Amino acid sequence: MTTALTRVPLLIGGEAVMTAQVDRVFNPYTGAPLYDVARAGEAELRRALDLAAETFREVRRWPAHRRADRLRRASALLAERADLFARTIATEAGKPMKAARVEVARSVENLSFAADEALRLAGEGIPLDASRFGEGRVGFTRREPRGIIAAVSPFNFPLNLALHKVGPALAGGNVVILKPAPQTPLTANLLAELLRDAGFPPGALSVLHGGAELGAALTSAPEVAMVTFTGSPSVGESIKRGSGLKPVVLELGNNSANLVDAESDVEGAARALAAVSFAYQGQVCIHPQRLIIHEAAYDRFREVFLEASRALVCGDPLDEATDVGPLIGAAALERLGEWIAEAQALGGRLLLGGTPQGTVLPPTVLEDVPEQARLVAEEAFGPVVVLSRAASWTGAIAQANRSRYGLQTGVFTTNLAHALEAARDLEAGGVIVNDPSTFRVDQMPYGGIKDSGFGREGARAAAEELTYVKTVVLR
Repeated sequence: MTTALTRVPLLIGGEAVMTAQVDRVFNPYTGAPLYDVARAGEAELRRALDLAAETFREVRRWPAHRRADRLRRASALLAERADLFARTIATEAGKPMKAARVEVARSVENLSFAADEALRLAGEGIPLDASRFGEGRVGFTRREPRGIIAAVSPFNFPLNLALHKVGPALAGGNVVILKPAPQTPLTANLLAELLRDAGFPPGALSVLHGGAELGAALTSAPEVAMVTFTGSPSVGESIKRGSGLKPVVLELGNNSANLVDAESDVEGAARALAAVSFAYQGQVCIHPQRLIIHEAAYDRFREVFLEASRALVCGDPLDEATDVGPLIGAAALERLGEWIAEAQALGGRLLLGGTPQGTVLPPTVLEDVPEQARLVAEEAFGPVVVLSRAASWTGAIAQANRSRYGLQTGVFTTNLAHALEAARDLEAGGVIVNDPSTFRVDQMPYGGIKDSGFGREGARAAAEELTYVKTVVLR
């Protein structure tokens, strides 16, 4: 299969480019080498920037129907190649096959939503004569492409999160240079080939592989008009500092709170949260990490949650039955081990898991962990959940808000007043009622506040971020 390739090139304008310097990618489950990946340097970046600028002069003049048509073709081609993409994601990202298939299916929709936005992007009329100084003039706005977009995507959704950047950018008439996560290079190359086969010019999307040095050079390049990034807060802050005056969209970390009211379907909430808290090993920005349960429901919730968590299947991500596979690498496993030990040293009690099984950390649950512990205060990004009690609904909301993050929060309640209180008072970019914090469909606006970043993804929101408003006045 494709992942047996020993060398993964850069793709610059559709041309495969190998370099003298390479990085080796390993299978996160077995530890075996997968392939050597070309590492882009200054010359390759310059070539990609020049080609992108040349291509932008063409595609910025494409009519909307042509952009939409190419994106719809890409959606159809992705549906045809779904198994190839899913197996590639499962192999290099360690994502269980059932989750990888869902990612591909969502990506098919995501491309279709981007096609819709290519047709919807429009300005509006300006009533200039509302001012006595505007008489005799006609005003309107246009949506214009920004130019070269630098897109930096993470390993955990190597296809769909890349498409949240690439799809709306192309819908708006831009061109893109994509730097994927070093762990998932082949998925990005397959995406570039898909878009080329759908009819986009080869220079509309180039893929450059490399680490932090390449990321800094790309995002700070004067030719780049805008940066869109998903990853850690520390890297996001570095990009913001180094990108000068160009606009940026930053989708950063989180330690998602999920609140369970005494007035709720407690058992249903426990099962729903267990099903997603450990999905893809918790390596999801909005995975439930802090479960805050009303004290009247706490014991029943804990019992059902632990029972459902124990039933999850751990193992090989290529096995269709697997729910929890390997963490992305040994460093992630080691870090989580340290955080679990710290939480216990601070008084937390381990209820489930905590001991790695090879490269897999099974579902891990703790309680009575103080808020200063990193498992509560920071983003675990692993299959670890902390249970805590709240004496009141207002107290649960206050506890959820004691975080430097604010991406998305789940709320379980049958009390309408409590749902509205949560919607009003929770400090987060999204409040999801009677679903876990992980709920996301790809056309909804998605993004955070505080240290979770700024700007919004989702087809329409991203298309607006990745274009600018031009005002036109005719006298």
